[in-house]
Amino acid sequence: MKPTTRVALIWITDILIRHHIPFQITGGLAVQAYGSTRELADIDIEIPEDDFIKIRDDVASYITFGPENHKSELWDLFLITLNYNGQEIDISGAYHTKIFNKIDNCWVSLNVDLAKANYIDIDGLILPVIPRAELIAYKEILSRPVDVLDLIHLKQAK
Repeated sequence: MKPTTRVALIWITDILIRHHIPFQITGGLAVQAYGSTRELADIDIEIPEDDFIKIRDDVASYITFGPENHKSELWDLFLITLNYNGQEIDISGAYHTKIFNKIDNCWVSLNVDLAKANYIDIDGLILPVIPRAELIAYKEILSRPVDVLDLIHLKQAK
């Protein structure tokens, strides 16, 4: 992990812990937690939608987007994007996020239970990470090129 990524990860997780906000690491960092060595684009974290207000003052000077609902071709979620010393951090809502299933041509709600996160050592930090099966499930639905690469690793490295 790049030093700037580690510093940003410590910074944001310390804020979440200090405010007693349940969270889990998702996306590429979660794939790395399960052993992938692919380069990380950003830090993805899920928290309860009602808890965004608790971190607002701590992150205000680093906000590049949100917090607000963000809908794209593949995602419909409550989101705040931060830039902490050059490291992008996306914090999304855990309970109302939907992703678009191109095969079935419909939006799918993610069924997140933050209490089921796996605590994994990420570069010396023990953090809650989305369960492997849930990570695989949403990456299979998205099936972007990066997701296909992640799936190869996640399925081989069990």
